[in-house]
Amino acid sequence: MSSSSTASHETTRHPEAPDRNLAMDLVRVTEAAAMAAGRWVGRGDKNSGDGAAVEAMRKLIGTVAMRGVVVIGEGEKDEAPMLFNGEEVGNHHGPECDVAVDPIDGTTLLSKGMPNALAVLAVAERNAMFDPSAVFYMEKLAVGPEAADVVDIGAPVAENIRRVAKAKQIEVSDVTVCILDRPRHEQLISEVRAAGARIQFISDGDVAGAIAAARPDSGVDMLMGIGGTPEGIITACALKCMDGELQARLWPKDDTEREQVRAAGHDPERILTTSDLVGGDNVFFCATGITDGALLRGVHYRAQRCTTQSLMMRSKSGTVRLIEGSHKLSKLNEYSELDFTNGEPTARHGLLP
Repeated sequence: MSSSSTASHETTRHPEAPDRNLAMDLVRVTEAAAMAAGRWVGRGDKNSGDGAAVEAMRKLIGTVAMRGVVVIGEGEKDEAPMLFNGEEVGNHHGPECDVAVDPIDGTTLLSKGMPNALAVLAVAERNAMFDPSAVFYMEKLAVGPEAADVVDIGAPVAENIRRVAKAKQIEVSDVTVCILDRPRHEQLISEVRAAGARIQFISDGDVAGAIAAARPDSGVDMLMGIGGTPEGIITACALKCMDGELQARLWPKDDTEREQVRAAGHDPERILTTSDLVGGDNVFFCATGITDGALLRGVHYRAQRCTTQSLMMRSKSGTVRLIEGSHKLSKLNEYSELDFTNGEPTARHGLLP
């Protein structure tokens, strides 16, 4: 081959895509965050728990073979010094990726020792994820694969419930809708009950609620209501792996945010689908339980050991893995920057598990 043809070949080479080998590395990231946060469960200090999870996740994600950019991070709301939007993560080798992180989905759940706190991470090809920076909240409707093609967030609540019931071949009275327990949902709650459906309230953590809506035998058929925009993009990553559907509309809470939405080039009335929120078909989603919940078991500590349970999914293969981990804390501490026996940072240098 001539040098000129070699140069031409090089210029047309496609960017490297995220590889399946990323999967276990990503699990190790969420496991580390969950183990660090687990020491703070029920201690009433959500800031310290979140700080421990962020630090653990940031240290370990730096070892993953990718050139990642945080698109969904701790964000402006949290004034985070690490894992902020736009931060470069990974070891600067491998594929270029968009990264979405939520070291603790449900910090209040963690601090109160309540169910369903998760450490969450999602990865997709570069420029695949919707930029949520214009507004903090969005209206959401999430369902599993049976009803993915029949729901419409623009339709009345009762109509969507009827469509889901028909698609799942159940009665309307058997449909369970997961809703965040917030004053802003008073009208939604009234409409769901008027339609004859049941409600499962959650206090925080709507990522777990949306995934439950897409999993068989979870007892949840739909998630509806207004929640965080960053969590919406993370949820879209999970549902893309599960052939579910998330429909959303940005929800500016005041005129200032409405102007921010328009200035960013978005239409606040536009219905966003799963594919609008995360493009392509090479998406990874990983979550590790921090507290016990309907989706995952939390971190359990025993003498010199702890156990974790994680969910790992990839859209390209459609694979969903439930991963059980048993960790010997003294071994981890031999080469870790965190002391997993008490959750406090140490002066040691090296890699996390």
